[in-house]
Amino acid sequence: MTKVRLNSAQRYAEHPKNIHDLLSKLTFDTKKGQIWFDEYRMLLLHTSIMGYLRKDLCEIMGVERTKRFFIRLGYKAGMKDAEVTTKLRPDLSGYDAFMAGPQMHGIRGMVQVDVNKLNLNLENHQFFADLNWYHSFEAEVHLSEFGPSDEPACWMLLGYACGYSSYVMGTTIIYQETHCVACGDEHCRIIGKPLQEWENADELISFMSPDSMEDEMIALQLELRELKKSIYQNAEADYSMFSSVGESAAYRRVCDLLKKAASSKVTVMLQGETGVGKEAFARGVHENSQRRDKPFVAVNCAAIPTELIESELFGVEKGAFTGATQSRMGKFERANGGTIFLDEVIELSPRAQAALLRILQEGEFERVGDHQTRKIDVRVVTATNEDLLEAVKAGRFRADLYYRLNIFPVHIPPLRERREDIPLLVNHFLKRFETMYGKSVQGISDKTKNYLMNYDWPGNIRELENLLERAVLLTDDQQLIKLSALLPQLIENEETETAAQSHDLDDLLVDGFKLEDYERQILQHALQKSRNNVSEAARLLGISRATLDYRLKKFNL
Repeated sequence: MTKVRLNSAQRYAEHPKNIHDLLSKLTFDTKKGQIWFDEYRMLLLHTSIMGYLRKDLCEIMGVERTKRFFIRLGYKAGMKDAEVTTKLRPDLSGYDAFMAGPQMHGIRGMVQVDVNKLNLNLENHQFFADLNWYHSFEAEVHLSEFGPSDEPACWMLLGYACGYSSYVMGTTIIYQETHCVACGDEHCRIIGKPLQEWENADELISFMSPDSMEDEMIALQLELRELKKSIYQNAEADYSMFSSVGESAAYRRVCDLLKKAASSKVTVMLQGETGVGKEAFARGVHENSQRRDKPFVAVNCAAIPTELIESELFGVEKGAFTGATQSRMGKFERANGGTIFLDEVIELSPRAQAALLRILQEGEFERVGDHQTRKIDVRVVTATNEDLLEAVKAGRFRADLYYRLNIFPVHIPPLRERREDIPLLVNHFLKRFETMYGKSVQGISDKTKNYLMNYDWPGNIRELENLLERAVLLTDDQQLIKLSALLPQLIENEETETAAQSHDLDDLLVDGFKLEDYERQILQHALQKSRNNVSEAARLLGISRATLDYRLKKFNL
């Protein structure tokens, strides 16, 4: 009887055999243009190709049938791999042989598999698996082609797990994906157990069987009719009125709030870090209001000298001060009937704050140097990247004005909190810069995309925009944007650092060098730095806790 639990999984993580027996079966025959795994021919494809395929099939067949197709495709691939790998590991325990499946996932570049819990009994067909998936290619291509998903999107990987486990166990094993990066989760996670142990067994097994072509055609016709009926009924879900770009849950929450505010005259305060696109959202409020046919005036209060801010905002009468040779309207008069956007409103002078409060309360103002009271009807949207309430406490900002401006506060999330919008923003900016500079680039490389998705973006959307503009300028026509074009300085630094590291390694590799001595020192240093927190030390070393446990025991630490 073979029964395995998590501690066995931890021990296996450092099994000397590991994946070398599988890697040794992978060969590249460049003369014949063939890749082989043992005796089975393989293909090396760009992950984006799978994204194009998924998108096209969804448009042709619909999402549910495409999902069914990819699950079945993965199931067949899993069965085939299980057939091959069990032959390669005939003398290993059930667990060791089973782990070839997750390892093949990694070798293929599909996903990294970590075991939370794995119980299997080959003789009695007992099985339970709780696995984490990291760096799922399927979640990435789904986000790239469709944006965030309402349901798990790793269809082919899920089918593979079902097919592989079913072959190894000799009974139908079904997995369900409980967490998915495409849904906004930190990583993907799947649970697997025998079919009969699932309450919705009939529904799950149906995904392994294709529909008849006739049923598919009828269903597609019905979907087409429903689509035609609803094509004009989903306008409320259209966020294109905002000049910003996004589909993430965080972005949609902001849009929903601003759509509710847009139809009224309520003063809106946009809060958020520098570069999050506050002006774009302010324009969206204006464009979705009854004032859309009237002026929209944007003012950066921080860019106007303090002594001129009143005359710039409220206008000036001839002779009011030296240099005022003629009467002139201010920004508020220009925006009359429409919307004025005051960015960095915290920079208003005390007199300008008083004048703004009068406009909000009475709808009237006076030009600088004039005694005539003028009526005005203007919608005010303000923005700040500082805490206005703290400014009130510090005496820098009027409390009564703060409460008038803060009637409808909306926080614009930073880009690092809406990473799923990054691919959409990239496409948006690339199209703009291609037109601006008369170029046509072939998108961005996988390495560049990976950097963009993992960078913290202190400058937010504005920083992304600036980086992409430079990258388009540095990239030749009809070429792919590489990381070296996006961040040339970073690449130069990395090359210098790599050269220095190579020189250091040459100094190490002399007579008397022992790898184990340096490995012990590194482990001890990681433990000291983490104050003997093994999980933290594992994170610092970039390995799993199980791997570190093994190495600590190896050196009696």
